[in-house]
Amino acid sequence: MDFSLPPLLTSLVDRGNGLLWGSVLIYLLIGAGLYFTVMTRGIQVRYFGHMFKLLRSSRQSNGGISSFQALSTSLAARVGTGNLAGVAVAIYFGGPGAIFWMWMTAMVGMATSFVESTLAQAYKTDHGDNTFRGGPARYIERGLGLRWLAMLFSICLIIAFGLAFNSVQANSIAQAMEQAFAIPTWAMGLALMAVVAPIIFGGLKSIAKVAELVVPLMALLYLVLALVVVGLNISDLPAAIMTIARSAFGLEQAAGGAVGYAVSQAIMNGIQRGLFSNEAGMGSAPNAAATASTRPDHPAAQGFIQMLGVFLDTLVICTATAAIIIMAGPELMAGDENNGIQLTQMALSSHVGDWGGMFIAVAILLFAFTSVIANYSYGESNIEYLAGRRAPVAVLVYRLAVLAMIMVGSVASLGAIWNFADLSMGMMAIINLVAILLLSPVAFSLFRDYENQLKAGKEPVFDPSRFPKLVNKVDPKAWPKK
Repeated sequence: MDFSLPPLLTSLVDRGNGLLWGSVLIYLLIGAGLYFTVMTRGIQVRYFGHMFKLLRSSRQSNGGISSFQALSTSLAARVGTGNLAGVAVAIYFGGPGAIFWMWMTAMVGMATSFVESTLAQAYKTDHGDNTFRGGPARYIERGLGLRWLAMLFSICLIIAFGLAFNSVQANSIAQAMEQAFAIPTWAMGLALMAVVAPIIFGGLKSIAKVAELVVPLMALLYLVLALVVVGLNISDLPAAIMTIARSAFGLEQAAGGAVGYAVSQAIMNGIQRGLFSNEAGMGSAPNAAATASTRPDHPAAQGFIQMLGVFLDTLVICTATAAIIIMAGPELMAGDENNGIQLTQMALSSHVGDWGGMFIAVAILLFAFTSVIANYSYGESNIEYLAGRRAPVAVLVYRLAVLAMIMVGSVASLGAIWNFADLSMGMMAIINLVAILLLSPVAFSLFRDYENQLKAGKEPVFDPSRFPKLVNKVDPKAWPKK
């Protein structure tokens, strides 16, 4: 069954994407990332090793959700179709140079992720079951006092993650399994619903446990295969890197006089797919970041952990996919039908044989499956925020709607779903970026406090009474006075 948006809605979605991605978001996203990078004096470079150091103590949660589980949940959402199908889409429409702009988006996005995740921790609320809730909705209301804007963000997130993004993930799973094993898309949709249902009905702790087990394993297996491909084609590696660099700045198209258009397509597709993949600044990962019991006991600790998530997603896993595709040669991109997950499957098959397509099918099944459950968790947190006392009923309705959209996405056309997802993501990102820019002085104060305690040889501990802008706004149950 083919699904497409009505012509009028399609036109509105296309115009919205053109406005958001053609000008507003590109400048806001990169500008905010650069600003946060400058104000933290290159936090993503200076504290690169510290991110990994924190992982050693992040598995301790005292019965709640650990920092590692929160990272795994956010990586479950990040590492999905954006890393396999999304990279292929970026290269197909923007050329190899789009990968360079994905890297740049990730580099500045690491600082953005630190700011938004630190704020999510600072303003988190106690959920009463040894876990916490938080994210943009909470820090917009508590930090800025703008409940209407917080509610608007929550609505956008629920639409984007519960509906559009889960449809995208289901779409990629169904297409990959049909390509590799000739499984009908409708059958894959039913199977996916059956597996997802018991996990999401188990709540956020259940999701965190599944993510903690599956995400590290699937990422490691995929990276090992990518390294094998690069090793088999090591002589082509310098040429592949040069292709990315030349395409990023239009040098490949200079002779044809199409430099401006080529560069704009590389930038737009690279930033679009980069943000879709690593989610820095979108306001999604902070929902996972807020659930954690941090080690050390300071909001900035989870900021560092989530900053690592952006690095692993784009600069490691997306780069692995790009290497597989680019090293396979440009002839694979000649057909219009190979502009998504099929391109990645065909590229890997050209390196390792027919089983490569099957491997990608299994990889996208795991990657997108974990994205579905993580996307659901983001929506649940915001459903609870909006519904208040009626949360149990609202969450039940939301769970059923998510399962329905998984089925719809399995049989939908790729273009319509991607376009709708881009619009939803753009609206979310604008609201969140404006909010974290306004609240950035709080995040910078928390970073300085953490940094000063480290320099003094202490394990950083958060004391709300030391922060005039936070002392009356934090949840005392989540952050008791030290």
